Amino acid sequence: MNKIDDQILVIFGASGDLTARKLIPALYHLCKGEYLPKNFIVLGASRTDMTDEEFRNRVITESKFFKDEHKSDKACMEDFASKLFYQDLGGDYNSSYEPVKQRLLELSKEHDIPENYIFYLSTPPSIYINIANNLSAVGLTDQSNGWKRLVVEKPFGYDLKSAKKLNKGLLKCFNEHQIYRIDHYLGKETVQNLLVTRFSNSIFEPLWNKNYISHVEITNAESEGVGSRGGYYDGSGAFRDMFQNHLMQIVSLVAMEPPYAIEANAIREEKLKVLKCLKGWTPSRIRRNTVRAQYAANDGMKGYKEEDGVPEKSKTETYAAIKFYFENWRWEKVPFFVRTAKRMPAKVTEVIVHFKPSPKNLFDGKQENNKLIIRIQPNEGIMLNFGMKLPGQGFSVENVDMDFNYSDLSEDDVPEAYERLLLDVMQGDATLYALGAEVEEAWAFVDPVLEAWKNDKDIELHQYKAGTWGPKAADKLLGKFDWRDPTEDNI
Repeated sequence: MNKIDDQILVIFGASGDLTARKLIPALYHLCKGEYLPKNFIVLGASRTDMTDEEFRNRVITESKFFKDEHKSDKACMEDFASKLFYQDLGGDYNSSYEPVKQRLLELSKEHDIPENYIFYLSTPPSIYINIANNLSAVGLTDQSNGWKRLVVEKPFGYDLKSAKKLNKGLLKCFNEHQIYRIDHYLGKETVQNLLVTRFSNSIFEPLWNKNYISHVEITNAESEGVGSRGGYYDGSGAFRDMFQNHLMQIVSLVAMEPPYAIEANAIREEKLKVLKCLKGWTPSRIRRNTVRAQYAANDGMKGYKEEDGVPEKSKTETYAAIKFYFENWRWEKVPFFVRTAKRMPAKVTEVIVHFKPSPKNLFDGKQENNKLIIRIQPNEGIMLNFGMKLPGQGFSVENVDMDFNYSDLSEDDVPEAYERLLLDVMQGDATLYALGAEVEEAWAFVDPVLEAWKNDKDIELHQYKAGTWGPKAADKLLGKFDWRDPTEDNI
């Protein structure tokens, strides 16, 4: 690992849920693992009136996570707490950031830290540009005495128009190489292992094309409903919420060409190139190749329209399935099938690469095609499904799984996604962060579908029972293929 510069991480929105639930625990684990630089400070900033000590109590003393940790490693806890400070923004993110600047300069001087600052925006996206402008107005984007980096959370816009507006606004204050658009899915070990699986194994890379792969399937399923987030979710829906960001990033890693190196510019360039190869939409293609649905009441579970905050006549989808193609040499005529939904039988995200059958079946019975299954959650790992001879007379073949779990590598838990992503931005490594152009290409692909679903009366909003794998229309979408519906035995 490269040496990490001494630095200060400023978290805007530090009184919010993400900071306490994800960011602070991730930073603590990095501290405990001795990954943080020698001189490192976290400065929380929000509209809540707090002192340094009150902030520490809020994110540590009152946290269930830290109550468990405190018993096992008190010294590490105290060391980490000493790195936490707080700056009140005076009740308004639009106020002058001169007090923030002065506090940073004081902390830099007191702790012998250069003016190396990360600004992490754990706030509503609607104020990203305001915060960037305010930082710029007081000179906190100037890199004369140290580097400056900006981290923004998804969603990166609500549609293509707003994504372009956001990118344009941020680029007035920061250069593209300073902006880190975080998608926590890319911090998961198995997502990163897509690159290793493809490009370090000669048994896979030569086969990773139209000659040997029949189709690619990606499932992102959640067993929970929308719960108390009904009002928010109804303004988004399954497709906008998951496909434009998480799933498009996974798709691009599966489909991209080999990069010239495993480094940020090379990988992000290839991801962008392959997104530009997505086959465009026509109204008839959207009708044929997309399915949307809502979950209905079943087995004691509420239907979507019965959830708190959801309008009675809501047309928002909780299930989305889509079939699409890339217009390039590698993937010509290879369909990609992606589905994402709430209230499914299991919580699981996986990529399934289905290989073509052997030219001729020489053995008894029907032979299943080989599959490479990449499990992103839960039980992160990779499974290769292939045929083996059953014991006994004759040549009866049964498919078996060669299964690898990340938990088998070490007794330690697999690091949380935010640990990897925070460490990367501290090192200035943008490999797992999206380019602004990537975000815009993804929206350019997603927008026509959302528009059609909103305006085309011929596109049905199907129903599926809560706790099932979705509507029959989604099964028909696959034609001669079938979805792999995970069970407890194969997750």
